[in-house]
Amino acid sequence: MAVRALRGAITVDADDPAEIRRRTIELLTALFERNHLSVDDVISVLFTATQDLTSLPPAAGARGFGLTDVPLLCAQEMPTEGGLERCIRVMLHVETDHGRDQLRHVFLRRATTLRPDLAEPGDDIGADDLEQEPAT
Repeated sequence: MAVRALRGAITVDADDPAEIRRRTIELLTALFERNHLSVDDVISVLFTATQDLTSLPPAAGARGFGLTDVPLLCAQEMPTEGGLERCIRVMLHVETDHGRDQLRHVFLRRATTLRPDLAEPGDDIGADDLEQEPAT
């Protein structure tokens, strides 16, 4: 089994603890589902957040997701001119039988602009943003 790194990013609408927790879980859920991961596959996780996100570390959201005994680290994303605001990035180190070419990195919401080549249909829209079909 190989050690691989998976990347992902998501944006949040506001520097709000509940929002950061919710978006972190949304990002991890997509990474786990698309790559058929379990918590036992994860070796460690590195999160970065832009300097405008200070109310909650993304690791708190990861703990709520179930990564309770996995080493987690949070850092501040390097500020860059014209950089994406209110963005959480993640790098998961995992054990997997999948080759690099089979990994599915996940960039959601406005973070799709970071890697449009990896975006899938609907990634720029969050699950809670989709309008429900009217009941008939």
